[in-house]
Order: sequence, then C-alpha cells, then structure tokens
Amino acid sequence: MTRPLLSLRIDLPQGRIGPGKIALLEAIAREGSISAAGRALGMSYRRAWDLVDALNRIAGTPVVVASPGGARGGGASLTEAGRGLVADYRAIEQAADMAAEDRLAMLAARLTR
Repeated sequence: MTRPLLSLRIDLPQGRIGPGKIALLEAIAREGSISAAGRALGMSYRRAWDLVDALNRIAGTPVVVASPGGARGGGASLTEAGRGLVADYRAIEQAADMAAEDRLAMLAARLTR
C-alpha cells in the first residue's frame, strides 16, 4: 500500500501559496526561464507569468527576476526572496507531513479494510 500524501496550501492575507506555485518556482530555478518552466509543467506562458505576478504580490517583493529576450534569448531566476519562499514552504510541508504521519497511516489502514 502506498502511503497517503499530504498536500499543503497556505492561505495568507495577501493570497494563497500551494504546491502549484512552489512547483513553478522550482521549475524556473531548474529551467532558467519562465516559458520553459511553464512548458515543463504543462501550462501556458501567460499562466506562468500570472502565477509569478501573484507570488510577487504575495511576497511583497520580486521572487523571480527575468531578463528580456533577444538574440540570445531571455532567462529567469529566483531572487533571494523566491529561494526563501520555496525553502520555507518545503520546511513547513515536511513538518506538517511528519506531524500527520501517524494519523495518515491510521486513515490509510481504515480506508483499506
């Protein structure tokens, strides 16, 4: 039996941060571009930009810095705030997962009977 997974969404006064937005930031860090990150996650460039814009508003500071395209193409990377946001989210997610481990196991056992 596979262990149940906990999915975490954090509702802040400024907006929501969840697995999709964090996955986008991680993809931007990995791919080096917003458009490539969007493609890797199966979303449009517009959707990826909208999510980055939302994250910038939530954080109150840029989480992604983008350089314009041109002959060599553009690029994007996470700012210190963006890297911190990902690290904080993943740490909270891990702590929540550890705290819920026993209950998740009990739930799984109860549902597979």
